[in-house]
Formats: sequence, structure tokens, C-alpha cells
Amino acid sequence: MIIEVINSGTELLLGEVTNTHAAWIAKRVFPLGLRISRQTTVPDGPAIRDAVCETFNRADIVFITGGLGPTTDDITREAVAEILGLKLVPNETVRGAIEARLVARGYKLLERMLRQTMVPEGAIVLPNSNGTAPGLYIPRLSTPSSASPHFFLLPGPPRELKPMFEESVMPVLCGLSGDLPEKECRIYRVVGLGESAVEEMIGLELSENKDLEVGYCARPNEVDFRLIGSKQLLDSIEPRILQTLGKNLVSAKGEGIEEWIVHRLASMGHTVSTAESCTGGLLASRLTDIPGSSKVFNRGFVTYSNESKADLLGVSQSILSEHGAVSEPVARAMAEGALLHAHSDFSLALTGVAGPDGGSSEKPVGTVFIAMAQASMPTHCQKFSFPVDRATFKQLSTQAALDMLRRAIVD
Repeated sequence: MIIEVINSGTELLLGEVTNTHAAWIAKRVFPLGLRISRQTTVPDGPAIRDAVCETFNRADIVFITGGLGPTTDDITREAVAEILGLKLVPNETVRGAIEARLVARGYKLLERMLRQTMVPEGAIVLPNSNGTAPGLYIPRLSTPSSASPHFFLLPGPPRELKPMFEESVMPVLCGLSGDLPEKECRIYRVVGLGESAVEEMIGLELSENKDLEVGYCARPNEVDFRLIGSKQLLDSIEPRILQTLGKNLVSAKGEGIEEWIVHRLASMGHTVSTAESCTGGLLASRLTDIPGSSKVFNRGFVTYSNESKADLLGVSQSILSEHGAVSEPVARAMAEGALLHAHSDFSLALTGVAGPDGGSSEKPVGTVFIAMAQASMPTHCQKFSFPVDRATFKQLSTQAALDMLRRAIVD
């Protein structure tokens, strides 16, 4: 079945609001064997009519979000009814729900709000327990020559749309999806390899199977290797994938590297601390973005200046003077100082030249030293070169640091 999403709202196109509806809906319908094939975003007003008309020859199901409010630019309900040739009629149940909500909040019923009580003939009202605008489901209308898509008209605010989708839309979709074959989507998170390398290693071989959909999503020093197919097929090929990707595979469950580390350290009862110069706290931020990180993240040091490296981590002035802040000895001393002062099981330290200025012939922009210390083990340090823009440099450097820790934990 071909499914399309139409998002209406001028605020989406102005960049004032991030459009998250298509991604959320796609994840909810996938287990039913349904896939979003197209997303269209249009401003409030007449543009919604053109977008709806375009779906007729393509889609089986259309989700339309937004444009169900009481103001003059909210015309989704009217546009769809007009295109389908349906009369709008007042619905007393909807009016009662709106009045009850307004009374409970001490508001008056304004005349313009009554627009929200108008329902296309034959439409099924989807109750809105979090707002005044009801959703609407208009089943497919068939004529001797054509048939319309199934239309779901949904409110724009996520706090209204999501509960309505779960409670009212999903039961309808279960009936519409019928006996469509169920498929799984498995995402293998890979680091240290580009998407071309992953494709050469395993992707081309698997893409020859017509029952398997193979895809890639690349980020800095990270690739999502995506497979869609039946559970039986995915189970049969997974051992081959795990063997081929080896230590470059972070997770077979789509976990990010920081998520994997937090969960693994928690299961081990171990902690980690960080000491950062050139990344300015991004490494600590990535770890603490993960729920449950308080069990494993002990302490983070942001030591941007030489004075702070000496004061907070105990890096000696002689090492700083002899080798410079961006050097292997300083990275090692930072990691060992963080381990000592935080009493953690592992520590990670980074010092480098983020640019665009400050580099030299010996230490050009993009140079970073990353060190990892752990109790009763030699400190490991590695030099990397990431000659990219400042933000990407910080992302790549923290990614390399996390991967250094991950490989140590795996070993």
C-alpha cells in the first residue's frame, strides 16, 4: 500500500517548528507492513488543496496533519470535503466535547470555534482528548472510474496527534493492512568504516537477495547499515554480518556508540571520567545524553587552558612547556589525572587543534591526541588528523575517543 504524509503549517516552512510527524508516523506504521513513500509540506491556506489532489493517482492512504483549528487559515477539513464532494454537517458530539473542554478551563465558546464541529458526511470522528480539534477518518470513496485514498485528518500539535494516532488511527490501520507480510528493520551501527567499505564487505553480496532491502546512512565516522526483510531471513544472515563487520560493529540493535558504552559499563559496574580541551565538553555531553548515565559517568573536566590542565588534572608545567598542550605526553597526563581525581575505572582525554587558526607545520589544524587510562593498565594514546570544520572536528574527535573506549571494553 502506498502511503503519503501531507504536513500543513507555515511555521514548518519558516523553520520556526521542526517537523517530526513523518518520522514518528513512519516508525508506528512499519510493524504493520506499511511504509511512507512520500512526504509533502505546504503552508497554511489554499496550497493544501493542490497537495491533496496530487495524492489521488498515487496513494492508498494519506495522513494530513494540521489545518484543523478554528482560524481562517485552517482549511484542511473544508478542502478535503470539497475535493471529495462531501457536504460538511455539524456534529453535536464534537460540539459537546469542545464545550466541556472549554468549561473545564474557564473559557467561552467563540463562534469561530464552531468550524471545528463541522464533519464531512460519512467521516468517522477521531476524538481529541488533548485539544478542541477532532481528527477525521474518511474511508475510500469508489466510483466506476476511480477511487480516493483513505484520508486521515490529524491535528498538528504532537501532544494531540500522537495520542489520537495510538488510540484511534492504529486500530483502523490494522484492519486496512490486512494480511500484508510483516517485515523487520534491523540497523547495524558501524564505526571506523565508510559506507562504500561496508557495501564492499557485505552489502553488495546481500543486495543480490531480492527479498532483502539494503540501505546505508552515513555520519561522521559512523554508518548505519540497514536491512529490511522477514524475521526468518534476517535471522539466517545475521551471523554472517556479525562475523564480517567484526569489531567495527557497535551494535546490531541500532544503538549509538555512547548508548552502547553506557549500557555496557553499567552492566560491568564500571565508571568513566573525561578530560577535554579542544572538544570543550562535547564528550561528556554525549555520554550524559543517555538515560542512566549517572551510574557510569563519574566526573568531567573541561581544561581549555594550560593553567586548568595543571590545576585540575595535575599536568606538570615542565611537560606543557617541553611538549606543548597538543601533544601525546599532555594527553596521557590529562587522562591519568582524570582517572586519579575522579576515582573512575576508565578515563578519556582529548587535546588538539580545532581550527581554523592555531595550527603549525608540526601540528596542523585537525590534529588531536586522544588518550585512555584505566586502573592497573598502561595508558593508551593515539594521534588522529581530522582537517575539517570546527564542529565536525569535535564530533569526529569525540567519536574516536568513544570508539577507543568501546574497543577496550570489548577486548
